[in-house]
Amino acid sequence: MVTFIAASSMLAYVMNTGWLAWQLHKRIRPRTSLAFAWLAAALHTLYIGLLCQQQGGFSFDMLSVASLNILGVVLVLLLTALTKPVEKLGFALFPLAAIFLGLDAVIMPSPRLLPVHTGAMAVHILTSVLAFSLLSVAALQAILLTIQNNQLKRHPPSRFILLLPSLQTMETLLFQMITAGVVVLTVSLGTGFLFLHNLFAQHLAHKTVLSLLAWGIFCAILMGRQRYGWRGRMAVNWILAGFVLLLLGYFGSKFVLELILVKT
Repeated sequence: MVTFIAASSMLAYVMNTGWLAWQLHKRIRPRTSLAFAWLAAALHTLYIGLLCQQQGGFSFDMLSVASLNILGVVLVLLLTALTKPVEKLGFALFPLAAIFLGLDAVIMPSPRLLPVHTGAMAVHILTSVLAFSLLSVAALQAILLTIQNNQLKRHPPSRFILLLPSLQTMETLLFQMITAGVVVLTVSLGTGFLFLHNLFAQHLAHKTVLSLLAWGIFCAILMGRQRYGWRGRMAVNWILAGFVLLLLGYFGSKFVLELILVKT
């Protein structure tokens, strides 16, 4: 049953990607239907819930965490698309969600359950996923903004670019997403320090340092935007640098601990 649900979710992700491609081919500009993506996210959530029930809790292995985080990114995109024109990001996001879900369902790594559960830990985990999701969508938005800016200098720009909102609208959405992400990341880091007794014993020193560096970069971007009007390529480059640090903080340590050190 769990495998069937995962396969159904993957199929729904692929179908919505195909629907986006068809609308692009037909040059349909009105709001894109994300019905299949909502179905995929619901099935993805059900898959994770049933897996937690079978295992007695959520497994914090790398693939399970990646599957949970990509689901969070999808949900942030879908909720944002209710009021903002960000649905075109699904071109990149929905196939990635299907891939990570498929890897988690096929490989099924050994469960890594938390030995202790506290309220602060639960808040930390939830806000970590939400912060990563918000800033992931912001990073995708930054990449799309760069492509849009470069394409508009060409004559004629590509069909995909012509269906996007204006540069000003895209840039406003980008910084709104970063602001929300920084707020949630601040809560995540604050609650994380409440239950971290020994960073080195818990193998979390690198994750904490990289997350703090990413937080500092995102805060600097917001301050630069407010005081000096940072925008364009410089802002995008720093946004992507902050996201890479955050990505390394969230998954780099897990990759080393689970795939490299285990084999050696």
